[in-house]
Amino acid sequence: MSKLDDAAQKMAENLEKKTGKSLAEWVTIARQSGIEKHGELLKYLKGEHGLTHGYANMVSHQSRKSDDGDEPDLVEAQYSGAKSDLKPIYDAILNKVNGFGGDIELAPKKAYVSLRRNKQFAIVQPSTKTRVDVGINLKGDEPTDRLEASGSFNSMVSHRVRLTAVDQVDAELISWLKEAYDRS
Repeated sequence: MSKLDDAAQKMAENLEKKTGKSLAEWVTIARQSGIEKHGELLKYLKGEHGLTHGYANMVSHQSRKSDDGDEPDLVEAQYSGAKSDLKPIYDAILNKVNGFGGDIELAPKKAYVSLRRNKQFAIVQPSTKTRVDVGINLKGDEPTDRLEASGSFNSMVSHRVRLTAVDQVDAELISWLKEAYDRS
């Protein structure tokens, strides 16, 4: 299995605390199922084993990697090449969000990472070579200059904050993320 980044490692630790099985044990269960397609494996892990979507997604991705890790890590792929300078912004967000509680699930997608509790409360997406967009679910809150309406950015969130530097991961942004977390 490939080395997990800090956020994924924290999620793996939470998986073991909640289920009594390590990520490696879940990977073995997933591989023994014989299911190869991601969506089918998610359905199996959620339906037969009661895993939440975020945990099932993580197990599925890990189980479909070869032992030498030849499937690219989704987060690594998002922050590679021209977007590599944005990874510290992502890391700073996760560092703060992981302090909200042990029930946070990360669900990496091809283009972004979904932050979930009982449901998705935010997403983190490297949108351009110079900008990370943070989508936040704060339905009913009025947009501001910084906390703008999500518009066509992503229909799964109500607001968006555009970040171009690590110092923009500030108390204001974290308070919006914490509010969205509390509501989820």
